[in-house]
Amino acid sequence: MNETDYGFIDSVLELYGYDRHMIIAIMQDIQSEYRYLSAETISYVGQKLHMTPATLYGVASFYENFSTTPKGKYIIRICDGTACHVRKSADIQDALLEAAGMTPEDDISEDGLFSIERVSCLGACGLAPVLTVNDAVHAGMTPQKARQLIADLKEAERNEA
Repeated sequence: MNETDYGFIDSVLELYGYDRHMIIAIMQDIQSEYRYLSAETISYVGQKLHMTPATLYGVASFYENFSTTPKGKYIIRICDGTACHVRKSADIQDALLEAAGMTPEDDISEDGLFSIERVSCLGACGLAPVLTVNDAVHAGMTPQKARQLIADLKEAERNEA
């Protein structure tokens, strides 16, 4: 997030009545807008709800779907569970990284479009090897299909511009 929009954050807090028991929903709404929870955002929400940043970081780090680092517009999660692993999910991840111009150490592609994460299980073993793009499931993946997926997403971005 380049600049914190406190008006947006306040609107989310108002939606939930500044109820600290709704912190997960609040954080989900904020993250859905910015794709991550910045330190500035966590501090601001903490002040508004009279919660320490440490408490909010505890929530953010406990739940895997929260992120405190910037994410790409397209969050790609490649499954590495047993069924996917034996069907060469590592080769699919390599193809994704190459097509996006990333290394395994990168959190986000240079163009800000992609975050590629390896996860333990997506719960779709019958569709292996599988990945998700912003929670949309892509089954029966191959390295070729992975490269095409990245190309298609890049093309969609060019068409939106």
